[in-house]
Amino acid sequence: MDWSYDFDDDYITENISVSAPPQGQFICDKEVSLALFYMVFQPLVYSMVFLLGVTGNSLLLTILLQHRAHLRITEIYLLHLALADLLLLLTFPFAVVEVLTGWLFGDFLCKLLGLLNRMNMICGSLLLACIGFDRYLAIVHAVSSLQSRRPWIVHLTCALLWIFCLTVTMPNMVFLSVVHNESARQVCYFNNHGIHAYNWLIASRLLTHLLCFVLPLVVMVYCYAAVVFTLYHSQQSLEKQGAIRLAMVITLVFCLCWLPYNITLFVDTLVRLGIVSEKSCQARYALDQGLMVTESIGFFHCCLNPILYAFIGVRFRKDLLRLLAKWGCGTFCAPVLRAGGLNMVYVSEAATTTTSSQYI
Repeated sequence: MDWSYDFDDDYITENISVSAPPQGQFICDKEVSLALFYMVFQPLVYSMVFLLGVTGNSLLLTILLQHRAHLRITEIYLLHLALADLLLLLTFPFAVVEVLTGWLFGDFLCKLLGLLNRMNMICGSLLLACIGFDRYLAIVHAVSSLQSRRPWIVHLTCALLWIFCLTVTMPNMVFLSVVHNESARQVCYFNNHGIHAYNWLIASRLLTHLLCFVLPLVVMVYCYAAVVFTLYHSQQSLEKQGAIRLAMVITLVFCLCWLPYNITLFVDTLVRLGIVSEKSCQARYALDQGLMVTESIGFFHCCLNPILYAFIGVRFRKDLLRLLAKWGCGTFCAPVLRAGGLNMVYVSEAATTTTSSQYI
């Protein structure tokens, strides 16, 4: 599904390139087991991520929209994060169909969905960095940041962020197109404008590393480390201890989800550039499988965002219970949601005033 690298059938099932392979690569014979792995594993995992992610992010978006006139600062970021995750997840069914039958949706949707996939992936990661930075301002610089932490500034920041992500991913609309591979199946890939499409593929991967992982991780590590340091040296309470644990969990989960994919993708990019040579076809197959598995692990982060950033907090849990009760699920769902304990905290609006120590 990832439009940044090629898992189409002429490489997976036939492994015969139309043109000569890049330096450091070689042509491998047909590998049926890899094709079966690709056509079973990816649709299964993407379907599961789609169902879980759409459910969680839709619930979060519904709750936030009910309070849209009175959203707090971090909740504005959460609204945009849920929207970005949903738009990313909505590209998954098309990817599953392409794996099973080939691309059936025409050239325009190939370009549009490729744009949406990459744009929302980048936007979601940068919004996580924004949430971390906002919490840093709210806790570490509680008084001095009161003027800058205003709703209209946050809305403007999010709007500029969407425009930036659209701009850096717009070339996907130019280079993506639909062609028939050697198995007579249609594939959506970077086929337009020859070598320029390949150059954009490499550039897109570098942008993915920088904007989807390195930059957000650096911001989150610095900001949450400062938050933990500040809370640790302040008067201790159960809420503050929970806030410290949650800050650590948020950073650790992001790293665990996306670090394996970024390492694997970087290795594959080095192979494509001829910097690292493949020793055998088995190494090629192992790298392809690694890309599929680690990308799927990364996309699971879309399912975890609503839990880590919202439903773990008392306020959101109460709103969720009311929403589920309204839909007739309150009796069954309430014990499940309460099982985690209502004393868990939400590090967002902490220390924004000097009269409250609430982290919810």
